[in-house]
Amino acid sequence: MSLNDKESLKQKNLKEIEEVISKAIKKVGVRKENDLCKYIPMTSGGYMHHFTLRKMKKKNPLELSTMIKEFIINVSRPHSVAPKPRAARGSRKRRDQLTFTKWQLERMLNIARLAGDKDIISILSPKKSLASYKREIIQSIRQNKVDQELWNGYVESVNTQNTFASSEDLLSAIASKQ
Repeated sequence: MSLNDKESLKQKNLKEIEEVISKAIKKVGVRKENDLCKYIPMTSGGYMHHFTLRKMKKKNPLELSTMIKEFIINVSRPHSVAPKPRAARGSRKRRDQLTFTKWQLERMLNIARLAGDKDIISILSPKKSLASYKREIIQSIRQNKVDQELWNGYVESVNTQNTFASSEDLLSAIASKQ
């Protein structure tokens, strides 16, 4: 088969597939050829992807035309295919991490307080801002109450803030030297 014969065969196949596609578009009543994909089922489930349609149009037009004829043209009323079932968003969350409800967390915190385990208490306690620690300490002073956990949280918050400020100072000093 010569190069001219291959070219003419390719042109003929391209013309045939264009005719089949235009018939299918008219029959279904869609605007673009990409919209035909929703009517062509795939073996892997769901309907044909529009990239696959374009690829088949160039590489394997005979198979595409038979699929269009089978699922759209030769059917009295073509039905759109349901999309391929996909995993819900957020389904890739790590399964090895435990999540607790607020009630469960408070219960675990109370158990840790009864056991006197300060490490677990500090891990489970919600982190507060420095301003909220100040407010709560002032409030406890007015009520003549002493809360060691509140004071420890305040000290930890101040230390964290000082560490953050000193690291910023160090970075700005390094940047100014360069």
